[in-house]
Amino acid sequence: MISQYRVQLQTLVLVIFVVHPSRPVCVDVPSETEAVLGKPMRLTCISCMKREEVKAKTRVDWYYMPKEADKNITSERTHIYRYEDSNPVDLEGPFQGRLKWNGSQDLQDVSILIQNVSYNDSGLYECTVLREFEFGFFTPSFSKTKNIMLNVKEKATDDTTAIYSEIMMYVLLVFLTFWLLVEMVYCYRKISKSDEQAQDTAY
Repeated sequence: MISQYRVQLQTLVLVIFVVHPSRPVCVDVPSETEAVLGKPMRLTCISCMKREEVKAKTRVDWYYMPKEADKNITSERTHIYRYEDSNPVDLEGPFQGRLKWNGSQDLQDVSILIQNVSYNDSGLYECTVLREFEFGFFTPSFSKTKNIMLNVKEKATDDTTAIYSEIMMYVLLVFLTFWLLVEMVYCYRKISKSDEQAQDTAY
């Protein structure tokens, strides 16, 4: 009976350690700023919610300010995309028909995708997130703005930092997998030894 209880307890602890890290976590990561001519480009905009249990009405607006020949950003701001009430709207303008919603269902990731990128797409993109929280009769609001400076190039440049990061990620994944297997084997042997001792004591 004691041995069975130990097995159940150790199994429960193992399940907690394995399942707990798999919970979704919101991380505010910067967007890529270099696009390749003719390829799709994802403009990443993250707005994490500190209180997931609170219902919030979210509106997302994307704006674009073009880059002139002298590499200065003009003050002219064009409203190119809107997402509200689960309804994405591709507004009229130079991007109409080339923008696609690429965010998450919980609206913490409110990114968009530019299809068939051209040189004219270089410029400053502004992501504005407005949330209205519901606390009964009290409805506070929260606003966040993120700017992305996009440069369009004919060919992609090699990013050594990204390559090293990807290699380290795979090395870490292999190490953690190996460590988990070692721990499982150790726990199995320990449980088996406890069962043998319990049987010897019973005899």
